[in-house]
Amino acid sequence: MANSSGKGPITHVIFDMDGLLLDTEKYYTEVQEIILARYNKPFDWSLKAKMMGMKAIEAARVFVEETGIGDSLTAEEFLVEREAMLQNLFPNSELMPGASRLIKHLHAKGIPICLATGSHRRHFELKTQRHGELFSLMHHVVLGDDPEVKQGKPSPDIFLAASKRFEGGPVDSHKFLVFEDAPSGVNAAKNAGMSVVMVPDPRLDSSYHATADQVLSSLLDFNPDDWGLPPFEVTAS
Repeated sequence: MANSSGKGPITHVIFDMDGLLLDTEKYYTEVQEIILARYNKPFDWSLKAKMMGMKAIEAARVFVEETGIGDSLTAEEFLVEREAMLQNLFPNSELMPGASRLIKHLHAKGIPICLATGSHRRHFELKTQRHGELFSLMHHVVLGDDPEVKQGKPSPDIFLAASKRFEGGPVDSHKFLVFEDAPSGVNAAKNAGMSVVMVPDPRLDSSYHATADQVLSSLLDFNPDDWGLPPFEVTAS
């Protein structure tokens, strides 16, 4: 799988976080199912797909509108209620398979890497508190409450902001490879003019795969050679 843009090699990598590096999407699902159960409504994956990767308030509006509970619960009230439950869950966040290997490999090979997540700072700190050493390998982190991120994904704001903060100033978008799990994130990366590898949840409808340049079932399946990046070391067995 060559760089589909045909604009030369990939030099920089941007990672999403939720559902891609950290197994946190399950917590959002769990809490949203609990809230909807009060209204005898199910939480399904077509709604999940629309909410993933968005800023919190944007996702909350989608949630109350699509489920039809807006008359009983505003987006703001939903966030307050959800927050209390999430704060207890986030410190338990586990890394997704292959996340540590890939981040450590790219860092060791001198490939500049950063994080671009819709999570705001408080959530970011809760989710990463057990994984500080790994996340410290990122050159920088752009969060959803960053002043430069006016609109959440699928707007390209967060990836364009991330691209400007590496050493030596802005980098041409065609030199970036973005890793994402969410449809809104894949679209944001494409809207920023970047190549994107999608690692979707298996429950996500495959119709969402088409926009990505490459689709993998796990980060463990990523082959850096496909993108002209330094290969993994072959360790003697």
